[in-house]
Amino acid sequence: MERKITIDPITRLEGHGKIVVVLDDKGDCLRAYLQVPELRGFEKFLEGRVAEDAPIITSRICGVCPTAHHMASTKALDDLFHIDPPIAAKKIRELAYNIFMLEDHALHFYVLGGPDLIVGPTAPKEERNILGVVKRLGDVAIKVLAFRRQLRKINEMIMGRTIHPVFGRPGGISKPLDPAVIKELRGIVDEGIEFAVQTEKLFRKILSSEQEIYKLMMSEDFKVETYYMGLVDDKNRLNFYDGKLRVIDPKGREATKFDVHDYLNYIAEHVEPWTYIKFPYFKPVGWKGFVDKIDSGVLCVAPLARLNVSDSMPTPRAQEAFEEMIEFFGGKPVHYTLATHWARVIEMIYAAERIKELAEDPDIESTEVLNIPTKTPGPIGIGVVEAPRGVLIHHYESDEKGILTKVNLLVATQFNSARINISVDRAARAFIKGGKVTEGLLNLVEIAFRAYDPCHACGTHALPGELKLIIDFYDENGRHLGREVIRGS
Repeated sequence: MERKITIDPITRLEGHGKIVVVLDDKGDCLRAYLQVPELRGFEKFLEGRVAEDAPIITSRICGVCPTAHHMASTKALDDLFHIDPPIAAKKIRELAYNIFMLEDHALHFYVLGGPDLIVGPTAPKEERNILGVVKRLGDVAIKVLAFRRQLRKINEMIMGRTIHPVFGRPGGISKPLDPAVIKELRGIVDEGIEFAVQTEKLFRKILSSEQEIYKLMMSEDFKVETYYMGLVDDKNRLNFYDGKLRVIDPKGREATKFDVHDYLNYIAEHVEPWTYIKFPYFKPVGWKGFVDKIDSGVLCVAPLARLNVSDSMPTPRAQEAFEEMIEFFGGKPVHYTLATHWARVIEMIYAAERIKELAEDPDIESTEVLNIPTKTPGPIGIGVVEAPRGVLIHHYESDEKGILTKVNLLVATQFNSARINISVDRAARAFIKGGKVTEGLLNLVEIAFRAYDPCHACGTHALPGELKLIIDFYDENGRHLGREVIRGS
């Protein structure tokens, strides 16, 4: 008879979720899946609001990813109002965004994913937390937390608020940079690069000295061969703020490269009845279920995906680290899920170097930071950025008065969710056998999703915007008797 193990709640992520592991009568894992039981209805209750409200409202979706939603939303409004921001506004937006990416990646590496890497994936659970990281790293961890706080303070001065930014407007930003902010930022840019470089060195030290981490990194149980998608510039280099979306297949060949306005030709969304997460997939291949390889349309958009779709990095020290990683794995694409941690710290170097470039650019001193929209808004505005977790698309439709009539948010965690489910299932099948289930083994299943840094607060949506309760009935022998679907609002 089947029995289940439920990991609820899963930990060290944004939002809520649980992992269900189904065992056979021998105690071996039959299957495992990640279920997200929460609903956030942002797409529906944005309808009927004035479009200018969207950057403020969508930043409330998540307290960890507010800048990503604020920026994607602001870019969608540029498009909806048919206005191009001044060059200074674009560079200041990108500057603030890279500051956000640097500190958010640091949060995951040291606080969310860090306990698995720095303390150990099977260490006692009371040690696998930020306190365990501080104990292991000592003063280094304190300096990390202090520098991240400094970055957030600067972004608060640029964006008005850190958690819920208020600086993005259609056609630019709300105010020029204060000279004092520019001076303070220029004073710490080299420290930022050193901070990122040392983080990448710490990761490589862990990989070379901790055999348990190395084995997990290279394990076939943590390998998933999917399509990958990310933003690249005109030279196929990484870019967080702008560019075209490039897709490569599991063998590393370019499948397509397109402008975000054409995304509906390449991306479709699959819905399952047991979760509020949607599953966007690569439309030219189609949805074939929770399977990988070349014939499956499952997409990945995480940091590892961004490095897989990039031919090179735009900054020198990030390029060095990029080359070292690719050499380690013997070429691209890299399919090992835990390599996402390595990709993330390489992106920290890129973000820090890009911050320095933009902070020293005289254009950011300009007071010309807003072009006032004059054209009739609508009917469609689409914006895209790379959130820390991957591609984020905001799609708005409005009437001629700028009142939103339709909203669709394609969030990184949605793109990654099919791959996460494959990763969770493979890890559970590998580690849960013979009824032996320890807390440490269950954490090995959790690290299969934690590498993606999923944000279920951002990712949960239901179509067509209503809450649906599904009740399955079983007899005492576990035989399925039927299903009742109760719809509500």
